[in-house]
Parts: sequence; C-alpha cells; structure tokens
Amino acid sequence: VQLQASGGGLVQAGSSLRLSCLASARTYRDVTMGWFRQAPGKERAFVAAITWRGTSTDYEESVKGRFTISKDNAKNLVFLQMNSLKPKDTGVYYCASTSQYGTRWVGDFGSWGQGTLVTVSS
Repeated sequence: VQLQASGGGLVQAGSSLRLSCLASARTYRDVTMGWFRQAPGKERAFVAAITWRGTSTDYEESVKGRFTISKDNAKNLVFLQMNSLKPKDTGVYYCASTSQYGTRWVGDFGSWGQGTLVTVSS
C-alpha cells in the first residue's frame, strides 16, 4: 500500500481541520489504518485507528470527543476530522497501515505516508 496524507495547515485554537489519507494499491493485508502525530522533539504517538472491514475505531484518550476517524472504502480514503483543536495537537500527522487488529504500537504499522503538518496557535 502507498499512503498519501493531506489536509494539514495553520489554524487557531478551537478551529477544525480534516485530514485525508489516500491508500493506493491496498491489499487484503492492509487491515487497519491509523493516524499518528509527532510533536516537535517528541516521539511519534498514536491518535486514532479504524479497520477497513466493519466500523471498529480506537482513539487516544486526549482526542476522544474531538477527533473522528472515518473511511470511504470505495475510494480507499481515510479521514481524521479534528474539532476543537488545541495547541498541544500541533505536530506532523502521519497515516499508516497495519495487517493487525487492535494495535496502537508504531512498530506494528509497516506502511507510512509522508506526513502533513498541523499547527494550532493559541
């Protein structure tokens, strides 16, 4: 699978952004899609995940109720709707694919997009 993320930008706190990830050449092995973010000087961290089959989703605690992950199976697109953005949401957001269910570990995700920068000003 080849992943291409887009939709980042500079916004003020309280604003919304929607990130998109196009998963080209997806195969049956690409079971779960995840969004991760990497803040300046910090390690890449899990944000949310969704399975291509069904509607199973998972969210990191700090984004629950603010972020929504969704998908369009027909178009091989995964979205991350981010509302009520906070300065601490700033970072480079990556989409990634794994052959596993129910994982949040960076090491389980074998394919990564190039990242899209989200900057939230206070």
